[in-house]
Amino acid sequence: MRRRAPHKADFSFWRKFEYYTPGYAGMAGLLLWLVFGALLGSLAVMGMSLLAPDGSLAEYEFLVSYPLMFIPAMMYASFRSMTLQGRVEANPLDGRFLAGGKELSFRVAAVTGFVCVVATLTLAFVAEPIPMLLPDMPEALRQALESVAGGPVLISLLCTSVFAPVCEEWLCRGMILRGLLPRLKPGWAIAVSALFFALIHMNPWQGIPAFLLGCLFGYVYYKTRSLWLTMLMHCANNTAAVVLSNVDSLSDYDYLVNAFDGNKAVYAVLVAACVISFDFCLKYISKCSPVPSGKDDII
Repeated sequence: MRRRAPHKADFSFWRKFEYYTPGYAGMAGLLLWLVFGALLGSLAVMGMSLLAPDGSLAEYEFLVSYPLMFIPAMMYASFRSMTLQGRVEANPLDGRFLAGGKELSFRVAAVTGFVCVVATLTLAFVAEPIPMLLPDMPEALRQALESVAGGPVLISLLCTSVFAPVCEEWLCRGMILRGLLPRLKPGWAIAVSALFFALIHMNPWQGIPAFLLGCLFGYVYYKTRSLWLTMLMHCANNTAAVVLSNVDSLSDYDYLVNAFDGNKAVYAVLVAACVISFDFCLKYISKCSPVPSGKDDII
């Protein structure tokens, strides 16, 4: 008699949510809990300001308020998953995948991860000037973003390279896109989840590049069902942004493209190289496919 072997990582954080695949009402519920979490984060920031009127805790405000924003939504999804366990089939947030028709191995995983990171960075470089078409960013928003990216490097990296990839990929790919794929055509599901990803950035200057990257992340998740892979891509993009924002020679430029004002030919060559590299990466990603559910863990 064949039986399904237990998951090797029963302790995995993602397993808390695998019995809950949100429908449209559930997605609206997640959004409401996200708004509630944002209010809690704002209250936490107010409390920190009262505790330290001199602003000595200001650099830690985002470190506290950002993860707090996602905790209510995570608790809600975890509770729904727990109540559904045993009544519905598990729908894992993260799954093993095939690349180029080959079984997953360390080499395949490493190559696929590298290709996806290259795709992310090349797309980010090409899309970076698009917000320049918008009106100037409000000064208050500019200062808020600079306080996150330009604060202590370790805190900035913890917020943008750890918290953001984990929390935002859990929500936008692990919950929203996973819930949309059974209900919409893949292209529409990816676009809607990318729009959701853009909206949670709450400003168009970040939202437009986020939408484009969200489409890429969504496509990779659709092809691989690997949440760890999209987290890696998200981490690479945010880490690159933090590192570049702390390079003294680039700190005076609002956009990286401005650093090439005297070298437009060099910039054009870099854009062309990025487009070619992105196309190659996309073709590789298109050959990926998730391992069919259950076929890889039956004994």
